[in-house]
Parts: sequence; structure tokens; C-alpha cells
Amino acid sequence: MSEIVIAPINFSNPELIEKILSELKKYLPYKINLQPLQIDLNFAYSIERGQYYSTKIIQHLLPFSENINGKFLALLEVDLFIPVFTYVFGEAQLNGKVSIVSLTRLHEEFYSGISDEKLLIERSVKEILHELGHNFGLIHCKDWDCVMHSSLGIEEVDIKGIDYCSNCKRMIRL
Repeated sequence: MSEIVIAPINFSNPELIEKILSELKKYLPYKINLQPLQIDLNFAYSIERGQYYSTKIIQHLLPFSENINGKFLALLEVDLFIPVFTYVFGEAQLNGKVSIVSLTRLHEEFYSGISDEKLLIERSVKEILHELGHNFGLIHCKDWDCVMHSSLGIEEVDIKGIDYCSNCKRMIRL
């Protein structure tokens, strides 16, 4: 694998993307390329839930990853779900190329009404590393200091570590 492509979809804040990528590069020894996309996501919108079905979005993004020698992660600003959960922060193909992360529920103002860009960047990096970890073949880790620990709520995103534990690093040869 030689690269990771980060694809912000219909993203409104390019400066935020640059800050997230700058932090992300501290944890991954791969070339990271930016590929902003404009895609109509209405095909994945659920009127009943008022959210977007993340699995449908991943399926739609598969052709964008065909010529990439690495992983493809899309960043979105829409609220995601899969049918068995109320919401998800992201979803990934286990041992696959494509993953997605939504920043919607990573914003502190979603919970408290107070904006905190530093916290948003940290949460975003954690969820990006987590979904990419699934792409690398990692499953959820029991170590709370590991970014691969499962996060069912924003509190768990904040508690878990921001990097892979030594065992997970060894498994993906980082």
C-alpha cells in the first residue's frame, strides 16, 4: 500500500480539512492525498430517519477507489446510520479499500452548543484512524488506550486513545 486518499464530500470548510490532515499525518507513515468530491447523496437519504445510510454511500464510492493503490476514506458532514444503530460515526469495509467518517456528531456544539475546533480535530483523527484500521483488517480492540476501541457514544470517542496500541500496530505492521 502506498497511499491514503481522503475525499471530503460536499465539504464546507477546507481549512478544517487541512488541519485534520496535518494531525492525521502524525500517526500514519503513508502518503496522504486530498481528493475533494461533489456528490449528490440523496440516494442514501432516509426520510423516515432524517439520516444517510452509510453502507449505501460506501457502495457508491467503490468506483472512486479502483485506481488507488491504498485506502480511500470519505469525510462527510451528514448524519449517518446503519439500520441496527441509531447513528454511526463512520463505517468501513473490513480488509477493504473504502471507509467513511461523518463529522456531524463529532462537533461539540452537537451536544453542548459550544464550538471547540481542537476537540473536533482530535475526534476526527480518532475516527479516521479507527475506520482506516478496519480497512487494514483490525477489529475492535479491548484496550481503552487504542484508537480501535469501540465507540458507541461521543464520551467513548473522547476517552479512547488517539493512536493504535502496540498490538494493533504490530498486526498492521505500522
